[in-house]
Amino acid sequence: RRNKKRVPSFRKLLRTSQIKLDNKLKNKQFKQKSAAKKYRKEQKKLREAVRDAISRKPFPLEECKKKQDARKWEEEEEEDALPLDMMDEDDLKLMEDLAQKASFLTRDLSSNEPVHVKKRKRESVIEKYEKVPRRLQTEPEKEVIHLLPIKDKSGIIPQAVEKPVVNVAHDEEEDTEDMEEAEDFNEEPMPVLTPEEMASQRRQKLQERKMHIAALASGILSEPDSNIKKLKELRAMLMEQDPNVAVIVRKLVMVSLMEIFKDIAPSYKIRPLTEAEKATKVKKETQKLREFEEGLVSQYKFYLENLEQTIKDWKQRKLKKSNVISLKAYKGLAEVAVKCLCELLVALPHFNFHNNIIVLIVPLMNDPSKMISELCVEAVKKLFKQDKLGYASLGVVKVISGFVRGRNYDVRPEVLKVFLHLRIKEVELQKDSEDIAPKKKFMTYKEKRKNLSRMQRKWKKAEEKLERELLEAEASESKVKKLKLHTETLNTVFVTYFRILKKAQKSPLLPAVLEGLAKFAHLINVEFFDDLLTVLHSLIASGDLSYRESLHCVLSAFHILSGQGDVLNIDPMKFYTHLYRTLFSLHAGGTNEDTEIVLQCLDVMFAKRRKQISQQRALAFLKRLSILALHVLPNSSVGILATNRIFMQTFPRMDLLLDNESQGSGVYLPELDEPEHCNAQNTALWELHLLQRHYHPTVKKFASHLIAGAPTEGSGALPLDLSQRSATELFETYCTKGMTFNPPVASVTPRKKDTFSQMDSFVDEELNKQLQQRISGTVAHKPLDFAKHLKESSLA
Repeated sequence: RRNKKRVPSFRKLLRTSQIKLDNKLKNKQFKQKSAAKKYRKEQKKLREAVRDAISRKPFPLEECKKKQDARKWEEEEEEDALPLDMMDEDDLKLMEDLAQKASFLTRDLSSNEPVHVKKRKRESVIEKYEKVPRRLQTEPEKEVIHLLPIKDKSGIIPQAVEKPVVNVAHDEEEDTEDMEEAEDFNEEPMPVLTPEEMASQRRQKLQERKMHIAALASGILSEPDSNIKKLKELRAMLMEQDPNVAVIVRKLVMVSLMEIFKDIAPSYKIRPLTEAEKATKVKKETQKLREFEEGLVSQYKFYLENLEQTIKDWKQRKLKKSNVISLKAYKGLAEVAVKCLCELLVALPHFNFHNNIIVLIVPLMNDPSKMISELCVEAVKKLFKQDKLGYASLGVVKVISGFVRGRNYDVRPEVLKVFLHLRIKEVELQKDSEDIAPKKKFMTYKEKRKNLSRMQRKWKKAEEKLERELLEAEASESKVKKLKLHTETLNTVFVTYFRILKKAQKSPLLPAVLEGLAKFAHLINVEFFDDLLTVLHSLIASGDLSYRESLHCVLSAFHILSGQGDVLNIDPMKFYTHLYRTLFSLHAGGTNEDTEIVLQCLDVMFAKRRKQISQQRALAFLKRLSILALHVLPNSSVGILATNRIFMQTFPRMDLLLDNESQGSGVYLPELDEPEHCNAQNTALWELHLLQRHYHPTVKKFASHLIAGAPTEGSGALPLDLSQRSATELFETYCTKGMTFNPPVASVTPRKKDTFSQMDSFVDEELNKQLQQRISGTVAHKPLDFAKHLKESSLA
């Protein structure tokens, strides 16, 4: 049987004295001993009963039936026997003589005794009763409760009291009476309400609950220290039992508690007090603060447990025993609970139980419900963006890594794409170090001169110098700590990426992995460069990747080589060839998002590695990009032409393609996929003349600028708003996703066409009359005979 006795909480044990605990232990031991003693007595009685049963004479089970049968048989014989009056004297004397002799005929057949055994004297009932062993009616042992002892001069005197016996029968009678009264009360018929009355009653109840929630919340927010008990009362409303308003009330209480915790939670983590701290005496204010913090943490914990239980009940499709809320309504409750958890994840990353919230949120990022998964993903992105130090980011990354590995890499790609929002860059580190360093306002010279004496100014100057040194030390320490956290976070991210590259190359997570490697490749350790480039090339060569995935592979490879990979002697010619070959696979329609990745690849491949690029390779890419600009949307054309502008300004002798009379060896081979051997120096950029007549004004400007040789000054130079932007920025600026033309086209007012009425065309009245007669008159249709008509025409 399940023990219904609750285990005492840790807080209750701390408040209990040692003597009381010892008394409780003695009571427990006494109960165990008395139970064992009682069990031994019962076993002893059972053994004695068995021994007595064995010693007694056994009687056959069918003895009673046999005796009854014998009696019936004797009665029948007596009925059949002749009366003594009808028998002769000789016969009667003979029967009396035979009766005195014992034989099998005269013996009682029902007895089991042998024939020649002497008859034993039958024991009387009193003698049998005397032989039964005596059993005294001993009083049951009374349970004793040990109390606190009394100490006097002689020593410690233990105190004990008998445990009071509860009259169970009396309580049962009272319970039955209460049940009968409740049944009588329930037998009264409930009044039947119309739908309008039910709706008004529901509105009234809901309004009462709302006012109660508002009153409790305002009381807590006004004085959190003294009204912490109201938090428990408000949390108890999460168990609303009225089926008419239960769903709405629970949702309102969830959201209200979430906002209250966001408002009253301190900006530090509350730690449990040590034994020494609890033993020391403190001020009333400090004790009040401790009680507030203890109550706040406990209520926050219970609130999170309620949210977790709501989500679990919805996930497991379980209903509570009360059945107050239907299964459909649980989905709405679960969505509100997830929203509250996401808000607390972002708003209180420093407070207690933040890791527990992370463990709840991360599996929900892979939830089949699109709404819940998007909520969790957005919350994690916000957390990554606003996390300056990196404690919370490190916790989320570790949980995501373990979750992906535990699901055997069978998760949604959005789970891994959140890594792209991590704030791990040197620029952000330098920017955040200023934010982290505490700002200290020092006194100006005029303030010192006005308020301080000469000696005080001297001491103040020394104090400010010391404070500045301490602030610098704190800032440098926090920067070192943050770099360590970022290093650990990146290690976890790369371990996840490398596992997927090694074990799950055909997983749908591969695009997210390649995109993440492209972003963080410059932070990878040099030892992994060679192996990572080999894996990327094998992925491209396998042909199993999509176009976007292959572009991410190329971008990752060049990010690796443009960072610490400069010291390595590696020629990535195979990646240049792959990009040159696949440029014409770029989508020319509305789904041209891959153009941005191509522009990033070209920037890393040429602008940042200009010293390693040959002239033939640069000319080949310039020519192919100009051809591509004719076929794509305006924003893609602007981005490609901006890249061509960088080509012409970065590499010398690019103006060869602007001269029609220049000659070289060989003929340009546009279908060749090798940029080094296609003879691009023997062609011209005739595409720019077509782009000069483009309908988009920005494309026209770029085409005219390139035909002029891409000058930085003069009449052919670009305006500052175009020349100072990168290719990717221009691509995003002139994007047409919103189905709007950028820049907007001036609307032209259409000219009104000359209209005239039907009657004005026929001015003559006589002509109008004849026309109306012909329209109103019926026309007789004659049958057509084509054969007759052909004969007549042939004869004529």
